[in-house]
Amino acid sequence: MNKEEYNSDTRYEKVFHNMELLGIVDITTNRQHRNGTVVWRLPIKNHNNRNPSYIEVASFSTGYVRNQNSGYSNYQLNKRCEGEPEYFELPNGDYRKFTTRSCKLIPIEIDRLEYLISYCLKNYYIKRANQVVEGKYVSQWYHDWSLERANETYGENTGAMARINDLEEKLDAMTEDRDTHVNYQIKLEEKLFDLQNKLATIQRIADNG
Repeated sequence: MNKEEYNSDTRYEKVFHNMELLGIVDITTNRQHRNGTVVWRLPIKNHNNRNPSYIEVASFSTGYVRNQNSGYSNYQLNKRCEGEPEYFELPNGDYRKFTTRSCKLIPIEIDRLEYLISYCLKNYYIKRANQVVEGKYVSQWYHDWSLERANETYGENTGAMARINDLEEKLDAMTEDRDTHVNYQIKLEEKLFDLQNKLATIQRIADNG
């Protein structure tokens, strides 16, 4: 797809904007484009090849999204779902149930591209950040992503965070009070022991007198 096609819709524009932030390049050939295929190249290299190449992912009109070159063959990136159970008759007349996991297809192209952006960000950029070109994060997308995640995580939970901090302070105070009480109890026991020794000494003197 060319830039004009990405700018044809607000959702496509958002995808293209994220591609620029992440350094993803559309390398779709004319033939692939006619078949409804979109291929992207990431600025991250495969690490399992003798001559590492940049990771390529693709969207297909069949509903699949795939990694194109990180293994011995292409493999699907679609989410997995449980298939319909199948029953097979055993020689003794009983039946055994088998279930399989299949790919959850994504029939709409823009949904596939949005899914690819999210998948790549999570599985290639975040998990393998040290393999980004020159071994560094892409500062702009990482900053934007971190800020967005922070807002999502804490934006609506400031009350909960304040409550946690309050409980932590109370726990510290309780611990300090407990330690003070224990020290005071030890001192009382020491005084009692000393007093008992003095009383025993007085009793022995009285008995000898």
